[in-house]
Amino acid sequence: MKINKGYIVIGLIIAFTLIVELAAHADEFDHATVITFTQPVQIPGQVLPTGTYLFELGDHGTETHTVQIFSSDRRVLYGTFLTSSTQLQEPANDVELTFAESEAGAPPVLLKWFYPGSEIGNEFVYSKQTEKQLAQDKLETIVVKEAPVSRSETTEAGN
Repeated sequence: MKINKGYIVIGLIIAFTLIVELAAHADEFDHATVITFTQPVQIPGQVLPTGTYLFELGDHGTETHTVQIFSSDRRVLYGTFLTSSTQLQEPANDVELTFAESEAGAPPVLLKWFYPGSEIGNEFVYSKQTEKQLAQDKLETIVVKEAPVSRSETTEAGN
């Protein structure tokens, strides 16, 4: 029996498309998102310098809310941060970040992170003293046009 090479190629294309489709949805599980900051940004307990970072859920859908922040190549874990659930009126179309503008000269403070397509986000937990100060600061929401990434994209550089 002779097998047409065209059928093999078509079969491989279909199989590859299914694998890529599954990988593209894998990021929804952990909300892996690459975000580039053009200036330093304060997160709980530290300041991230200007650069590109990978944000993802550290709990993968459990009742606790944690966010892990890595270097873009996943080689450095900057921390695992406790967050509380926060909600938007409508699902975010893109990545949405909410910052508080603190005192002059200090980097903006990252308060909230929303993943595209979700109305439930993560609000970073700060000390009571810091939260009192932040409550008086001006808030600004930034919509980030950078796309979420699949797990295969975030693990390639680290391997």
